[in-house]
Amino acid sequence: MSDLSLPAPAIQADNLTKRVADATGELIILHNIDFTVPYGQTLAIMGASGSGKSTLLGLLAGLDTPSSGTVRLDGIDIFALDEDGRALLRKEKIGFVFQSFQLLAHLNALENVMLPLELRGDSGAKSKAEAMLGRVGLSSRLKHFPKYLSGGEQQRVALARAFVTEPPLLFADEPTGSLDAANGEAVIQLMFDLNLERHSTLVLVTHDSSIAARCERTITIAAGRLESSEHLDNRQRTAPY
Repeated sequence: MSDLSLPAPAIQADNLTKRVADATGELIILHNIDFTVPYGQTLAIMGASGSGKSTLLGLLAGLDTPSSGTVRLDGIDIFALDEDGRALLRKEKIGFVFQSFQLLAHLNALENVMLPLELRGDSGAKSKAEAMLGRVGLSSRLKHFPKYLSGGEQQRVALARAFVTEPPLLFADEPTGSLDAANGEAVIQLMFDLNLERHSTLVLVTHDSSIAARCERTITIAAGRLESSEHLDNRQRTAPY
């Protein structure tokens, strides 16, 4: 009999729980979170400040470890791996865009984007990084160090770094949180454009309902629990104006 089983989803969170100790005893940040994300889907995670959405994103990417439950990426239980194994998986499968950019101050824009390529031994790191920085409109800023770039330019370098390895999974934590409205709109549009070009799976944390409205699905976290999940087939990925 042929195997008719469906392929594993891109992301599967199973009973994901995160607890930490505080002055009063124990604080539950996330409680029994369950959901799956199929390949190619765009998903927004929404919730009030302190609801646990950024903690959830860090767990999905293996940047933090849960108190119980697990995450499977492409069917791989990432918390069955040791720390080195998770780092290798991130290098192969994940791009991450941080709200605070996380660029290395001693490297210029080109070197920051080249870094993930060099870490995996890509002989074409320079040409690929130059092409990606050109794609995000920074061809004239290759040699500039982060302190000489505006916030919007730094976030575009961070986007280029996240996309340059063509990861199948992209995570973004409040990618416009440190930007003004104009720069934020440009960065979000660029993110969706690049995501469409590369057919990757995008999961982003945002408090902005207009950004979430461009995603195919939204889940809402409230007080550490999955409160709602909404699918819309006609979500708008381009600017609504």
